[in-house]
Amino acid sequence: MAPFADNPFAALTIVVAPAILTNASAVLCLGTANRLVRVVDRTRVISRQLTHTEVNVNNHKMYQKQLEGLEVRWNLILRALRLFYLSLGSFAAAALISLFGTILTASALHIGFPLTAFLGLLSGTVGVAGLIVGCATMMQETRLAVRSLVEEAQAVA
Repeated sequence: MAPFADNPFAALTIVVAPAILTNASAVLCLGTANRLVRVVDRTRVISRQLTHTEVNVNNHKMYQKQLEGLEVRWNLILRALRLFYLSLGSFAAAALISLFGTILTASALHIGFPLTAFLGLLSGTVGVAGLIVGCATMMQETRLAVRSLVEEAQAVA
């Protein structure tokens, strides 16, 4: 690879990967927040049905079970959302650290490169780990949502 002094755009190639991952994390945050809103709305509907209508014992148990499932789901979604926000911040930090590392490497002093390389790698690793665990958490929440839909459809039929 050519030195940074020969190609001023070489520094941008170091920043591109964290920037793309930052965008991916932001999209996951938006989608996950929308899922949280849907769960909150469904919780309000079920709670309203429990409090405002005369329900028989079987329906009351079904609604109570749905509320318990919704609580598990919103906790999973909140955990995933926190992880996605952690990833978003980590990738933004990795991009900034990479840029500073590039500037330090391009300088005549060559100071700070090992530290910025380590911090950039650490920040990027935290971000990727957050994405992986957050996505796995959302997969678990999706399984619970589908199971809830199946149970609800069976109860209606």
